[in-house]
Amino acid sequence: MQVIVTGHHLEVTDALKANINSKFEKLARHFDNVIDVHVILSVEKLIQKAEATLQLSGAKIFAEDHQEDMYAAIDALVDKLDRQIAKHKEKTAQHR
Repeated sequence: MQVIVTGHHLEVTDALKANINSKFEKLARHFDNVIDVHVILSVEKLIQKAEATLQLSGAKIFAEDHQEDMYAAIDALVDKLDRQIAKHKEKTAQHR
C-alpha cells in the first residue's frame, strides 16, 4: 500500500506522516486489497481539513473531515474510511 501525503497551506511534518501511516496500516489489516492512498491535509482559517482517496481493487473510496485539530480530523477520517471499506467488503462478499 502506497500512502501519498500532500499539504495545502500546510507543511507536512514527519510526525503527521508517521501518524497517518500508522492509522492507514490499521485499514490495511481490515481489507488487504488497498492499492493506493492519497491524503490531502489543508488549513482554511481556523478549520483543519483532512481528505483521503483510497484506490481499492475495483473501487475508489473518498472521505473528508473538518476539525479544529489536525490529529482529530485524521482520526475521524480513518473512522469514516473504515466504515466505507467494511460496507464495500460486504457488498463484494454478497455479490459472489
